[in-house]
Amino acid sequence: MNYWLIIFGMGFVTFGTRLLPIVLLERIEIPFVIQRALRFVPPAVLSAIILPELVLRDGALDLSLGNARLIAGVIAALVAWRTKNVVLTIAIGMIALWVLSAIVR
Repeated sequence: MNYWLIIFGMGFVTFGTRLLPIVLLERIEIPFVIQRALRFVPPAVLSAIILPELVLRDGALDLSLGNARLIAGVIAALVAWRTKNVVLTIAIGMIALWVLSAIVR
């Protein structure tokens, strides 16, 4: 019984934290400056997640040519910049990572 209470409690808290801003902000007119700034939140969060995976190896900074993840990330960023195609970017980035991982080791 305690497990069910915990599960429902966690679901309620999760649902509440997502619903509360929607309910509160529905009645407030958000200034244009803040709306424009909020557009940058997803890329900033994604960058904060991805960058450490690219530049850290075993907890240490690795910016060398032996870092296959970093090189594959740079290749993927160039593909994304030139083509603006998400699927192609992921495909080329993964292929680059697999090939470079096989070569570098």
